[in-house]
Amino acid sequence: MDRLTQLLSFVAESPQDPFLRYALTMEYLKVEDMEKAGQGFRDLVENFSDYVGTYYHYGKFLEKQDKKEEALNIYQQGMLVAREMRNMHALGELQNAYNLALGFEDDDY
Repeated sequence: MDRLTQLLSFVAESPQDPFLRYALTMEYLKVEDMEKAGQGFRDLVENFSDYVGTYYHYGKFLEKQDKKEEALNIYQQGMLVAREMRNMHALGELQNAYNLALGFEDDDY
C-alpha cells in the first residue's frame, strides 16, 4: 500500500484528526497534486484553524502559486493563531516567512 492510499484510509477512519489531514495534504504536495493540496490547506484553515503547522506550509504553497497577497494573509492568520497557542517557535517561523515574502532580508530589520 502506498503512502497516499494509507493516509486516505487513516483519514477515513479518523476524519476529525487534523494531523492526519495535514499529513495527507503534505503528501498531495509531495506528489505535486496542487489542486488537492490547495483543497487540503483550505480545509485545514477552515475546519482546524488552531492547527498552527498549516499556516507556514500553506503560505509557501501560495507563494509558489504566485499568490503573494493570499500568502501574506495566511502568514498573518498563522501568527495570530501561534500567539493564541503560545507557540513562539511557530510565531518566529511565520514572522520570518512573512518578512521574506515582503522582501525583507534577516539583516533588514
